[in-house]
Amino acid sequence: MTEHFDLLSIGGGSGGLATARRAARHGARSAVIEGARLGGTCVNVGCVPKKVMWNASSLAWGLRHAADYGFRLDGSFRLDWSDLRRRRDDYIERLNSIYLHNLEREGVTLIRGYARFVDERTVEVEGRCYSADHIVIATGGRPRRPDVPGGELAIDSDGFFALDRQPHKVAVVGAGYIAVELCGVLHHLGSDTTLVLRKDKPLRGFDEMLRDGFMEAAQADSLHVVTGFDTARLERASDGSIALYSKDGRCLDGYEVVIWAVGREPNTDSLGLENAGVEVNPDGSIPTDPFQQTNVPGIYAIGDIASKWQLTPVAIAAGRRLADRLFGGMEGRRLVYENIPTVVFSHPPIGTVGMTEEEARARYGDAVRIYTSRFIAMDYALSADKRRTLMKLVCVGPEEKVVGAHILGPHADEMLQGFAVAVRMGATKRDFDDTVAIHPTSAEEMVTMV
Repeated sequence: MTEHFDLLSIGGGSGGLATARRAARHGARSAVIEGARLGGTCVNVGCVPKKVMWNASSLAWGLRHAADYGFRLDGSFRLDWSDLRRRRDDYIERLNSIYLHNLEREGVTLIRGYARFVDERTVEVEGRCYSADHIVIATGGRPRRPDVPGGELAIDSDGFFALDRQPHKVAVVGAGYIAVELCGVLHHLGSDTTLVLRKDKPLRGFDEMLRDGFMEAAQADSLHVVTGFDTARLERASDGSIALYSKDGRCLDGYEVVIWAVGREPNTDSLGLENAGVEVNPDGSIPTDPFQQTNVPGIYAIGDIASKWQLTPVAIAAGRRLADRLFGGMEGRRLVYENIPTVVFSHPPIGTVGMTEEEARARYGDAVRIYTSRFIAMDYALSADKRRTLMKLVCVGPEEKVVGAHILGPHADEMLQGFAVAVRMGATKRDFDDTVAIHPTSAEEMVTMV
């Protein structure tokens, strides 16, 4: 016997949960299908535990610089990695329980297991069939692992969160968010860390000022960065350590742990999408129209499997808007994939929204005007370590509409949200100039650039 719902969300991560809960609030009979822990990548092996580890590494940095403000720490301090992991994992378990409670409170059915399409309106889970008028695919992604000899000797970002002790010497291979964040966390917690890049700089697609600023900060932090290293194979040495060999013959050796952080791939290969006639891109992602609709009416895709913006708030926003349109009577409701703010929790953090300078010049040419600021934040006022904060506004046209805002420096992560609202609303440089600065802060530089 097949049980019928108004909406089925395949995947209990951020996007699937948000869609099902919003649909239920509109009165729809909805269900979530999930075989693992609720919360998906973000809660369990992504944003949330990453931010906990970043907080810990930031505290370690603060302890090392406490003497700049007159504090005298008697003796040395040390990190109890196992205690940190236990506290972090306990926190995640509490969040898992909260997600379950929220589903129960809002009347959303939780179906435990993994779904596979039977046809365009039916899925099978653990031998039982479920159908729905609307089915949302929100299965997220998993870490990509290069197909190179010895590749199995390395762990991925999921494996990082399973480490039961802090590695003494570690290499992080990759150039995106995850690589930059993990190498910073490990380095500032005291591991001998190397970031291994295939090109000359990380964070492709970010404004060039931010990419250069990260490299400058890495050098100031004595973080090892190896460039132009295209990993060809990994080998286990006689002492148990791991060595990396590049295609040009170079070798990096002596690593206790190597972490692959070379991107993610969609979790779509086991869904039986062919049984429903859903089109799939060669990389496993699912193409949709601007309303999250796949090529099959009534089947939708949201989150990491359907967008280049692999961000939790993007999946949540897309799912809620979809439910509003399907069940809330909000015709035309959808997520517009423009001016999406994002933060890289590097050291220091990076915040960015809108167009890079390169993108703006490619589209608008000579109509682009750039404003920048480079200064020492007061965080370093009493320190011999004089780090620079970098800021940039990308403006277009005679009215100098702000189409991009980019920050690297302390508190960039908290600063950016408000400026993202301004960019989203179409603020001009004059609007920024006419805003009274908050002094003394780093944020005031965003409204005083000349």
